[in-house]
Amino acid sequence: MANKQVATRVDEAEDRRFREITRAIGTTPSDALRMFIAAFNAAGGFPYTPRINPVEVSAFDNEEDATRFSTHLAKKLIHAQG
Repeated sequence: MANKQVATRVDEAEDRRFREITRAIGTTPSDALRMFIAAFNAAGGFPYTPRINPVEVSAFDNEEDATRFSTHLAKKLIHAQG
């Protein structure tokens, strides 16, 4: 199967940030784009929900709720790594 080159134009700052992030997570911009294309094709579209409106975020009612949430999230992340 022949490989096809895909090209696009992006803002310089976006490109710089993209390259920094791919390097930081141990991959390359080319591999990241290949992974996106594979995920896009497997999902039959975007591998995430495109949104017009940003997700609404609200503050916690009190410090206890914030602590409970962060503890639950930390436990969930630790369990996922285990």
